[in-house]
Parts: sequence; C-alpha cells; structure tokens
Amino acid sequence: MKKYLYFTVFISGLTSLAAEMAASRLMGNYFGSSNLVWASIIGLILIYLTAGNFVGGNWADRSPKFGTLYRILAWAGFSIALVPAISRPVLRWAADAFDSLQMGVLFGSFTAVMILFVVPIILMGMSSPFAIRLAIQDNQTSGSVSGRIYAISTLGSFIGTFIPVLLLIPTVGTYRTFLIHGAVLLICALAGLRQAEGWKPVLRLAWMPVVVLALFFTVNIGKDKNSTGMIYETESAYNYIQVLEQDGYHLLRLNEGQGVHSMYHPDVLNYAGPWEQVLVAPFFNSSRINVDDVTSLAIVGLAAGTTARQASAVFPNISIDGFEIDPVIVDVGNRYFGMHLPNLTVYVQDGRWGLQHSPRKYQVISVDAYRPPYIPWHLTTREFFQTVHDHLTEDGVMVINIGRGPDDRRLINSLASTIRKDFSSIHIMDLPGTFNSILFASVVPTTEADLAANYDSLLASAGVNPLLVETMNVTLSSLQPDPPSAQIFTDDLAPVEGLTNDMIVKFLLVGDMELLQ
Repeated sequence: MKKYLYFTVFISGLTSLAAEMAASRLMGNYFGSSNLVWASIIGLILIYLTAGNFVGGNWADRSPKFGTLYRILAWAGFSIALVPAISRPVLRWAADAFDSLQMGVLFGSFTAVMILFVVPIILMGMSSPFAIRLAIQDNQTSGSVSGRIYAISTLGSFIGTFIPVLLLIPTVGTYRTFLIHGAVLLICALAGLRQAEGWKPVLRLAWMPVVVLALFFTVNIGKDKNSTGMIYETESAYNYIQVLEQDGYHLLRLNEGQGVHSMYHPDVLNYAGPWEQVLVAPFFNSSRINVDDVTSLAIVGLAAGTTARQASAVFPNISIDGFEIDPVIVDVGNRYFGMHLPNLTVYVQDGRWGLQHSPRKYQVISVDAYRPPYIPWHLTTREFFQTVHDHLTEDGVMVINIGRGPDDRRLINSLASTIRKDFSSIHIMDLPGTFNSILFASVVPTTEADLAANYDSLLASAGVNPLLVETMNVTLSSLQPDPPSAQIFTDDLAPVEGLTNDMIVKFLLVGDMELLQ
C-alpha cells in the first residue's frame, strides 16, 4: 500500500500544477495574460495549498486511514473536472462586476480564481500531510519519509507544469484539459480506495466518473545586452525593452530582439514596414473614400506609436485609441518615438479586454500584437474577432500584421479561416522584402476592384499625402490569392504556440533573416 501511496502523492502534485497552468488559459479569455492575472492565479493557489496542508495535517491525526485520504482526493479530482462546467458564468460575472474599476483585471481575476479553485486545490493540498501521517511507521524514519513524499509531490508538480502547455491544451483544448486531469486524479483515488476498503465504498462514488465522462462529451467548447546603437534599455513587468539608434532612426526591440516593433525618424514617415498598411484599410470599400472621411482608428498593440503617427499625418480628422499592455513601452514611445499626439488616447490595458470594454466603434481596427513566437493566443480566436467585428462601423475594416515563414503560411491560413466566420471579405498582401503578410477583413463585401477604384480616385485628388499613395500602390501590386481553409481557433482550442514554434524552428533552419514585426 505504501508504494501506491507514493504514486498517489505524485498524481496529486501533478494535478495541482496542471490546474494552475490551465487556469492561466481559462482566465486569459476574459482578463488577458498580464502579470496581474498570473499573480492572482499563483497567489491564491499557494494560499489554497497552504490551507490544505494545515487542514489535512489535522484531519490525518483524527482519522489516519487510507480510505479517508482517497475519499478526499476523489472529491478533489471531481471538483477539478467541474471547473469547465461552471467557469463561463463565474468568469463573465467577475469580469462584469469589476470592469468599472481601474484595477478591474486584478480584482476580477482574483475573484474568479477564488471561486473556481478554492475547493479542488485545498483538497489536493491535504494529500502530502495525510500521506506523511500514513507512511510514518516510527520516529526514526519520519524525516526520510517526509522528504521522500515532498520530493515525489514536487516531481509530480514539475511534470504537471508541462503536460497542459505542451500536450493537452494544444491538442484537446482548455476545458478538456481540466477534465482529463480531474479524471486521472479521480481514478487514482478510487483505485486506492478499493485497495484500502474494497469495492463497496467505490461503488458509492461510481457516479463521479460517469459525470466526468458525460462532461467530456458535452462541455461547451472554446544592461542585459550590448547591442550596436543602443541608447536605452529597461525591463518592465512584461518585456525587456531596447531602443536602438541607427542612421538617425529609432528602433524599438523587445525581449529576444528579433523584430522591430516601432520605428521613428523626425523627418521620415515611410519605413517600408507593416505599419503603413493600416492606412490602406478604409479604402477596401465599395464607396469612394476621401482622407477627410476617415475619422476613427483603434490600434491593438500600440507599441511606440508608429502607426498612430503615420495615420495622424495622412488623415486630418482622425481620432485614435491605442491599446498597449505595457506602460513602460508607452513611456518609451513618448520619450523616443514622438508618440505624444493630441489625437491619440492611450489605454494601458490588455488589447482584448480593453477593446471589449470600449464604448466606441471604429472605422479601422489594427491588430498588431503578434510577434512570433510570443503571439497572444487570446487575440487569435473567433471570440476575439467577434469582439473586433462588434466594435467596427458598418463599413469598418480590420487589419492584422502576421509573421510567416518563407514557405509556411499555416498561421495566415488559420487566422483567415477563423476570421471568415464573422467577416464578409478577406484580402491578403505580402509585404515586399519581409516575412510579413497583412490581412484585411471587411464587415461588408469588398473586392480588389474597390481598392483600385479608391486608389484612382485618390490620384485625382489634391493634397493627398504621398505616403498613402505609395502604400496603396504596394498593396495593390502585392495582393495574394485567397488562403485555403485551415483550423479555426477558438477560446477553448487555439494551438498557436505549437504552430508558431514549429514555424520558427523551420525558419531558423532555412536562413537567418529577421521577421520584421
């Protein structure tokens, strides 16, 4: 029985960390993936484990029986499996209840974690002290037995950290990840209960695996660097940030340094990058559009404001809302990238959460938060694109900057397939000289001919900024065929990490050119 007890401790440790990792994906759908959300998850789960250790130790002294431990863990596994069934109403309530507060993300996520995980994590926290009480036969071996149990539990936690991230979530989705881990712990507990007390007590709990199985088929799916030209570096809660100066241009680099996220030169607006393409979006329109008609733009992934600065120069009447999760990047944008624009309102928020709670509708929404391999998966799902669609005007257009490999368009294909579910038309252009593609999605049906007609109209107009004319010419000459159908990403199943990791590995094997982001 002692060997099986050690196995039980291993499974309990594995499940507790797996639940924590899966919780981050669950919370990201509603509150984003900021450090505030992670703090809520990690902090509360540690508190619950502490409470479980305390209660479990006292309970073990009162009832030092194997059957008691396995009944506790059976309820722990069952309650973990219930998380997918109750998560949506709890998360929606928490998000709605705190969205008026400045710290709504923190308090909302804190409350959601508190409700969803209080029972299962406390119950799992009881396993180690209970197992120690049952395993110790004499005082002379108490130290070695305790150390062995904690070591086995920690090893299980280590493995539980990777199984959801690398295997289950990309394969079966977030909800079924909870169900699988809950089922594994439940089966382990029932098998231990049979060894301890026979079949009779197991049959009394036989309804638990039946409920879990039913849920599985019915759950509702969804100076760190010495870089040349560096003039500034810092670390934020989200990024390692560098500002480089090259030939009078300021470049913003983040984290591993692959990709330029923003550019600035006081006398230049055209950087031959993906930012200019946002200017083209409103002209995917069957009506003739003039620069004076473009009045609203939202940027999800503002960075240091390159797109905002270009749009302000081209469209004289435009008002811009920029969503950027990292306040330090906003400060860098103001200091080094000329981002202090009178028509720009900056919201330091996760892009999905901020857009979802914006009262405005926009003619153009730019999504420029993808930077392989760190693509925020919750900004790739159908539910997110439904939010974008709902915040566009009747003739609105969404534009997305997407990285790709030399011969790898899988990410583009999946995003296009996902977006087609809610948008009438999709247009793709490949940015010359880069591994970037720009996706345009319009609320109403549009064609390449509509863009060409608007281009001809602009050529005949006076006072149009040459940057817009040059960019539209590049777009028209670089349009690609419609992408084929591919996997549709949802809040429950969006295996973006696996796809982008594979894309990056293949890219590195082919060559050493940078992805311009």
